[in-house]
This record gives sequence, C-alpha cells and structure tokens, in this order.
Amino acid sequence: MQTDKNCAASKCPLELNRRSFLAATGTIAAATKMGLFDFTSTLLAAESKSTEKPIVRAVFVRPNIDKYWMGWPGAQYDIKARQRQYTKILTDAAERFGVNLQVSKEPLHNDSLVNALLEEVKNSPPDGLMVISMCLHHTGFDSWDKTNKIAKNRGEIPTIVFSPMGTSFTGHLQATRNIPRLYVAATQDLDWLGFGLRMFNTIHRMKNTRICIVAGNKTYDQKLDVIGTTLHYIPGKRFLDEFEKVKQTDEVLAMADYYTSNAKKIVEPKKQDILDAAKNYVVCRRLMAAENCQGFSMDCLGPVSSRQIQPPCMAFSRLRDEGGLGTCEADWNAAISTRLTNLLFDRPGFMQDPAPNTVNNTLMGAHCTCATRLDGFDKPPEPFILRTHSESNIGVAMQVLWREGQKVTIMKFQGPGSIVLGTGRVLRNIDTPPAGGCRTSVEIEMDDVADARDTKGFHQLFIYGDLELPFKAYCQLAGIKVVHI
Repeated sequence: MQTDKNCAASKCPLELNRRSFLAATGTIAAATKMGLFDFTSTLLAAESKSTEKPIVRAVFVRPNIDKYWMGWPGAQYDIKARQRQYTKILTDAAERFGVNLQVSKEPLHNDSLVNALLEEVKNSPPDGLMVISMCLHHTGFDSWDKTNKIAKNRGEIPTIVFSPMGTSFTGHLQATRNIPRLYVAATQDLDWLGFGLRMFNTIHRMKNTRICIVAGNKTYDQKLDVIGTTLHYIPGKRFLDEFEKVKQTDEVLAMADYYTSNAKKIVEPKKQDILDAAKNYVVCRRLMAAENCQGFSMDCLGPVSSRQIQPPCMAFSRLRDEGGLGTCEADWNAAISTRLTNLLFDRPGFMQDPAPNTVNNTLMGAHCTCATRLDGFDKPPEPFILRTHSESNIGVAMQVLWREGQKVTIMKFQGPGSIVLGTGRVLRNIDTPPAGGCRTSVEIEMDDVADARDTKGFHQLFIYGDLELPFKAYCQLAGIKVVHI
C-alpha cells in the first residue's frame, strides 16, 4: 500500500520528523540548537505523557525450515535474513514511536503454537497484534489457514496482517476482508511495517488524549466511545482570569517579533494587537499544562462578540505549527480530527467553514486561523499575512497562502465512530475583501464529487497530501467507519 501518493513531492507519513522525536523524548531544550523553533519559549514543554506504552505483539507465520524450494516466495528468499530484517524495521519504529514491542522469534509453524498464541492474547490482550506472513507455497504447510485462524479468533485486538510480495495471491486475501479492526497490508514496501506500528501507537494515544474545552461554566469530563478521547471541559472564565496574569515577558516579545518579522505583510493589526495575540498563546499553554491536556479548543465567538477577549486566531495557528492543536468554537470533532492528523502524518490540518461554489462546482473553505507549516511541523512555513479577525475586525488573524495545484485531503471526524473523507486540489487563494468570509480562504477542486452542495460535514480539515489510503487503513484498524466526502 502506498501511504502517500505524493511522497516524492511531500512528506511521507512513514517518516518521523524532528518535532515528533523531541515530543517523544521530552527533549524540547534541544529544539533551539536544532533550529527547529524560531524563538525560545519555556512554555514549549513536552506534551503530557500518557500512561504506559502500548504493547504490540509481532509474530511470524512460516514453516520452521531454513530454505524454500519451488513456489513463492522462492529459493532465493533468505528466510532467516528476512525475519531479521522485518524485526529490525519493527524494532527501530517501536523505539521512534514509543511502542513496547514483543517479538516472538519462533515462527508459528504448527496448530499448537497458533492455539497457544490465541489463548495468550485472550488472557492478556495486547494493544496491537502484527501477524507477518512469510510463506505462500510449502508442501504440507498451509500458511493462510493459520493466518486466517488468528484473524478470526483473536478477539477485538487491533490487528495487522502483513503480507510482503511473494506471500499471497488474490485468493489468499479474501478470508480476511472486512473483519473488524483488522487491516491487511499486502505490499512490497517493507518500510510500511513502521507505519503499521505508528497506527497502533496512534490508537493508543488517542485513547489517552485529553482535550481542554473552554466553554460554559462547569468543569467535567466526557470520555468518547470508540476513539476513547477525553473531553475536559472548564469554564470560559478561566481563560479571562489567566489572561490577566500574563506579563509582557521576553517570550511574549519574541513571539510577537517572530510574526512581525516573518509576515509577508501586516495589514490591519497594530503592535499591541500582536503582543496581546502572543499572550493568548501563553494562556492556552498554561491552561493545557494545568489541566494535563494535549489539545485546546474554546467557545471563542461568544467572548469575542462581547469584547471580553481578543480573538485567539494567532495563538491557535502557533499551537498547530508546533504539532499541537488549537481549534475554534469548542468543536471537539475538529479537535479530534486535528490530533489524529498530527499523530499519523506529522502535519497540521486547516479547520474551515465550507462554502460550495456552484458556478465552478468547487468547495471554498475559510477560517481566520490556519497553521503555516502545512507541509509538516519541521518544514518551512507557507507565506502568511497578518490580518484582523474578519467578523469583528479586531485582533490578529492569519491569512496563509496555500500552494496552488497542491493535492489535499479533506477529512472530518464525526463522533463517536466515523469520519468523512475525500481528496482534491488547491485552485486558488481568495482575498477578503473583496470577498467576504474569513481570512485564510482557499478554493478546492474536489475529486469524485458531482455537486459541491453534496459535501458532507462542517469544519472539515484541509490537509496537504493525498492521505486517503492511510486514513482508511487507520480507520479499519481503529474500528472507525469511513464515509465519502
């Protein structure tokens, strides 16, 4: 399976960028030396660690012999060397993604070993199971009979059946189709094993994610079915109180200087607006730290409308550029969409209001906050212009200029257990004014959509890259239904 059809032109999701490494190891102090961040901030603490690492079992299905003769994968297939290679790829990926990998060296070469595995995972279920097929033809050995038995009897454990080229034909892959929480990766791309572990890790981390939702006047938790994420609600007054405590520190000045110096243009905002926007970022960080959360969303339109706060658009853009999440309007579905995209692909998504263009049969998407590092968290930012929040004409908002012709994925998590998914291509950026709407405004030509008015969802993410297939793989593994956009 090709995880990103544009891997040559954009970042492959299999690769681990420097931000992910720093977050995984907790070595944020190294970021300045590596030149990853544009200003130093003591607020950039590593995200709160979840509980234990996910446990993933890896097993090999093959006869216990040294060499094949005739048939696939063939006599030139070095059985022990290939098993060592698969193990190394998995071990390296486990270290990168923080997975407790348990590899069984002895192959499952008879029914008693298969039965023992099934009994073991029944009594002590791991967080994921990786079954690697290493044989197609061998006299007296039915590899797929054993693999299918595991697939059908391993319970609800998220499971990947990895079948490298030479170990399956079309007919062998039929019995494992449409089994819940099981994904079959039949591919010649051995590095895909690393992405498989990344998916297991993402499932685990989504279950251990807490998103701080600033809305209403009560504090309470809501744990979601299927995805397992906890929504942690706190009163809106907390944001107002925390803002009053923020001083004009060196970090605030440095952040304001970064946006002032790097903006392609500053249209409406004044110096104090930019300083206050930087303070909003400090508030978001402090509240997440205080509440042990890995993401932030708030009911921003109400307090902006009543002039209680400045719009947090620039702060949310910064959070997204760092690999975190800041989403508007307390939309937790969009927040989960963002978190999922971050973990799987090391890049941000753009939460937008969808406006069909019936003349062009395209989809225009607009919002006043957008990440700038659309290619990836360790990639150069796209050009951006500092504007005001469009609907109020106050504060600081981002107009990010998207790359025309760029392939994009359109995705939105729809709780409790489905996502809408599609692809398209960037046609153009739209200026406001003369157009109305929000500051970052992009027109997308969508694939396989006969009428733009039929587009499903609201606040869908636009994401750089063709990520439809790896999203589908993850959803199959995580028990999430995919609905075409």
